Amino acid sequence: MKKNLWLLALCQGLLMTNNVVFIAINGLVGLQLAPFGWMATLPVMGYVVGGALSTPLVAASQARWGRRGSFQLGLAVAFLSAALCAWAAFSANFWLLCAATVIAGYYNANGQLYRFAAAELTASAFREKAVSLVLAGGLLGAVAGPNLASGTRNLFPVPFAGAYMALMLVALLAMVCMAGVRFEALPKPTPGATPLPAGRPLSELLRQPVFAVAVLGAALGYGVMNLLMAATPLAMQVCGFGFDSAALVLEWHVIGMFAPGFFTGHLIKRVGTLPVMFLGVLLNLVCVGIALSGQEIAHFTAALFLLGVGWNFLFTGSTTLALTAYRKEEKDRAQGAINFFVFATMAVTSLASGALVTTSGWNWLNLASLPPLCLTGGALLWLMARQRRLQPSV
Repeated sequence: MKKNLWLLALCQGLLMTNNVVFIAINGLVGLQLAPFGWMATLPVMGYVVGGALSTPLVAASQARWGRRGSFQLGLAVAFLSAALCAWAAFSANFWLLCAATVIAGYYNANGQLYRFAAAELTASAFREKAVSLVLAGGLLGAVAGPNLASGTRNLFPVPFAGAYMALMLVALLAMVCMAGVRFEALPKPTPGATPLPAGRPLSELLRQPVFAVAVLGAALGYGVMNLLMAATPLAMQVCGFGFDSAALVLEWHVIGMFAPGFFTGHLIKRVGTLPVMFLGVLLNLVCVGIALSGQEIAHFTAALFLLGVGWNFLFTGSTTLALTAYRKEEKDRAQGAINFFVFATMAVTSLASGALVTTSGWNWLNLASLPPLCLTGGALLWLMARQRRLQPSV
């Protein structure tokens, strides 16, 4: 079990390496190639739109080929899409870059299931810690992603083409790691056996308060994080900071996202899922306050670090909460729905991120994150109050 979890954590780190490089460079490459400045983050948006469009395909592939086959297919797509991004950079083709990032979204949608696979490989009493540990593997992306982008951006005369080519090697390494994970074998159909129960329809799952709040927390938590993170390299460039400074800020942001993974599971066990998620909302509000107070390196670094920690508490908590709301036979349907709402929200915030930061500025971008944060906090308070009312009196 430990070997499986560590290999999944490593795969999570390589996924985040890919994601961080995409976030660090896609907006800048987009700004160089786009017909209009407000379109700069379309390649970032393409990545999450591709993820949203891929969620039903991923759910189908998971059901048909199991965890291993589906995950390896996602990594093959990662290799192919990185090659297409490099070709787009060399040929200065903006629309090919956007198409390549849409294709890459399939890998992202696949990788979002690593944490659920970890929970399935462990005893129920250890699920929170398993999810948290695998997410902690993203620390590799925190260190490797920015340094990979910075170290390979000038390998060729075309800026950042080398970074895309380096991601092809990252995908191959992830394939080797995934080959070592031992997943449960898919049950073989027995002739004449009673069909397995299909489970409840998605509409019924979404009507459950626990599942609805889990989806809301995951989607809006990821959406706010993406809104601010995707715009950071552009905002820092406007403020006169170089790419190395933006890479350092993103490194601390991703450290904030995944370093808490070593203790978030313990914290959830100790104080409960909903309080930890609410703490994540509060940390995001503090992040916005710091971002609005100034535009020096220290402000960007502190704000993005707290944004990452807040995301970790919200996302780990949402995953843990969702695990209590569906049955085994409903997992592909439920997990696919969560990922769809996450990616759909990220698609909107990716486009809004570039449009707001290039037209209205960094401060208005941060103010735009307050309504979804307040909505998430309100939903968590409502569910906590509801659960207290439903608890049997002693």
